[in-house]
Amino acid sequence: MIQFVDGNRITLLENGTDYFPALEAAIDRAVREVYLETYIFEDDRTGQQIAAALKRAARRGVTTHLLLDGYGTKDLPRERIDDMRSAGVQVLIYRPVLAKFRRSSYRRLHRKIVVVDNRTAFVGGINIIDDMDTPNQTPPRYDYAVSLEGPLVQAVHATARKLWGLVAWSQLKRRRRRQQRAPLILPFADGVSAALVLRDNINHRRDIEDAYLDAIDQARGEVIVANAYFLPGRRFRQALISASRRGVKVTLLLQGRVEYLLLHYATRALYGVFLDAGIEIYEYHRSFLHAKVAVVDGIWATVGSSNIDPFSLLLSREANVVVNDADFSVRLKGSLVRAMDEGSRVVTYESWKRQPLYLRLMSWLSYGSVRLLMGVAGYGRMH
Repeated sequence: MIQFVDGNRITLLENGTDYFPALEAAIDRAVREVYLETYIFEDDRTGQQIAAALKRAARRGVTTHLLLDGYGTKDLPRERIDDMRSAGVQVLIYRPVLAKFRRSSYRRLHRKIVVVDNRTAFVGGINIIDDMDTPNQTPPRYDYAVSLEGPLVQAVHATARKLWGLVAWSQLKRRRRRQQRAPLILPFADGVSAALVLRDNINHRRDIEDAYLDAIDQARGEVIVANAYFLPGRRFRQALISASRRGVKVTLLLQGRVEYLLLHYATRALYGVFLDAGIEIYEYHRSFLHAKVAVVDGIWATVGSSNIDPFSLLLSREANVVVNDADFSVRLKGSLVRAMDEGSRVVTYESWKRQPLYLRLMSWLSYGSVRLLMGVAGYGRMH
């Protein structure tokens, strides 16, 4: 059950052009502590900029925690990590890369969370990577995050602190210290209602998927889902199809460029089912789409790290923020509509049926391969 909290100020951040300046400024204002979790931390211009901010914070006495996924940051040079540690930044690696065919190897830290002084938090889908570096495309890489102030920050702080403690204990064999309770954050009188929704492999296995399904099942006017890697299971597919058939306008904004060949063509195998049900599909081609957001009925919205695919919904640690607010939802919807109008191509039923046979075959072979891989990993029934 989602626990909504009133009295929050939530700002939508579009792409790294909004996100990275806000993140760096927040770290530079820190006086007590910083927690930063990310899947990718590139050693590029943006990565070096954020690393420098973390080092500045550590040098002025801020307790600075950086938790990196072992697979997503496998190419981050060791000297970059050592450089941050030498400045006082505490760095831990979540699940260092293991054997490819072990189930635990696919359970990644995919969420992107930052908490500064238990006063400001960021949640979204944006990794620490230069999103203007998009060769042969029109930058930036298309993605979202939100900045938070208000009572919900306490939930973000609690989950970041808890995971840091678990990883530190498991890797360093240190006894977990009892930490002081964070001070109470008073709500803003003009704040909005929002919830932090997590996915892990213990207590929150289906929370994010269930949040989507509840919103779609209750939709009466419109559902817009923008997702980079979209390979929903049966329940999710049926929810979208049922919504469309009862008169809800359902629109999908999906990846148009080939980033991961298998997932790209596996997703396209489902187009026919959705188009048959009257669902509109747009493919984003201007640059790589990395967004994981949705708007329902102009009042419910979510921004986060979770894709609608088996890896996010069944394996990885993810974090989304769900917002119940018309103003926020209208802004997010407006951004999505611009992306559809200016950077996307509509997929019509006629064009889908006219595609060459070899492309259809590739799509179904890719879809079957993904299902086989999930079955081998032991997650076939769940999806």
